[in-house]
Amino acid sequence: MSGYDLAGRHALVTGAARGLGAGMAEALARAGAAVAIADVNEDLGKQTAEALRATGATAEFVPLDVSDDDRWEHAITDTVAALGGLDIVVNNAGVEITSLVVDLDPAQVRRMLEVNVLGTALGIKHAFRAMRPGGAAGRGGAIVNIASVAATIAFPGISVYSATKSAVDRLTRVAAMESGKLGYGVRVNCVYPGLVPTEMGAQLASDVAEIGLFGSADEAVAAVIAQTPQGRLGEVADMADAVVFLASDAARFITGAGLPVDGGMGM
Repeated sequence: MSGYDLAGRHALVTGAARGLGAGMAEALARAGAAVAIADVNEDLGKQTAEALRATGATAEFVPLDVSDDDRWEHAITDTVAALGGLDIVVNNAGVEITSLVVDLDPAQVRRMLEVNVLGTALGIKHAFRAMRPGGAAGRGGAIVNIASVAATIAFPGISVYSATKSAVDRLTRVAAMESGKLGYGVRVNCVYPGLVPTEMGAQLASDVAEIGLFGSADEAVAAVIAQTPQGRLGEVADMADAVVFLASDAARFITGAGLPVDGGMGM
């Protein structure tokens, strides 16, 4: 996406050690941004940052448990110090634990709420504090939250995950309104990715088959493709390019929006 120039920008991406997050960090770096790889997985996160540096990008690893308020504060401070600023925050970290409603485990529900909802809310909080006037970075910017097509459809086996991603949508819109009303200069948008065959996506397909909703993981994937007008699964690049767009000046008059990147599955 060379048309979206992020040279001179500084980005933090959560859950960026692997999967969608790593792809998003790579795309932001390719567009010219300096990137902080934020993750609980220190070894893999450092490897991802090193791989980006090997391409000539500016990239640093920042340890972060997104559900911990204090760790967010440290991560933002470390990012601003290491990169020289903060203009973009991508709240991508998330967990999905498959279960039928009749079999819900309260501990697993709390885990999804803490990472997907609280983690995103804290990411917005600390991004605002850093990027608003008077903050550590202080020149405004863009927040991109990662929701899911699960927020827009009724796919069996992922009730709580779907609920958490619907919450990400609402957080996005209220935060965008607050930013505008309070003069923060920070745009807030979200993306609804479709199913991508990352480790997380493959696990979901396997899990919904295991609990009896589909005959096999392949059958589950085929069902998703059958509901997708474009007739395929999503790719990491599809999601990453959408994030780069929303983070760039090409989206300068877009805030409080949810962008489906799902091949039409959720329309």
